[in-house]
Amino acid sequence: MPQVVDVVRALIAPVTRTRLFRRWGPIALPPIEAALARLTNGRVQLSGLLVPSLVLHTLGAKSGEPRDAPLMYTPDGRGRAIVAGSNFADGRHPAWTANLIAHPDAAITVRGRRMPVRASLIPDEDRDATWARIERQWPGYRGYERESGRVVRLFVLQPVREAPPG
Repeated sequence: MPQVVDVVRALIAPVTRTRLFRRWGPIALPPIEAALARLTNGRVQLSGLLVPSLVLHTLGAKSGEPRDAPLMYTPDGRGRAIVAGSNFADGRHPAWTANLIAHPDAAITVRGRRMPVRASLIPDEDRDATWARIERQWPGYRGYERESGRVVRLFVLQPVREAPPG
């Protein structure tokens, strides 16, 4: 018997592929996510009610300033997180992808727990298998890549041990 979240996900997933959602999602969702993060001390994300979600903590590619991005992720089955720079099917890559390319040592917060990670781009030969894994979690998500007219950057985020102080 399907879980409630699977049924809700199946109902909402097609909505996320509409032009209306792609237009208004990037405007409406970030302030809602930010408010929810403040209210719950980072333990709850709106997107996390349907799919695994994290907050990516990077340094700006040009500024070097701290940047945060709430993202959906897909577990890879080996303790790592896969993230896709879909940017709501926009024709431009999201800034956080340039940040990871410039500064691959980053951090993520998952359910209120922060951990350091090292980001790597998924190699071309692994992209189809990676997209298949992502789409088992969120059907039709690769459509964002087709609609954007660009190759969406896919990253694997590998947890790393922090260096001991000293």
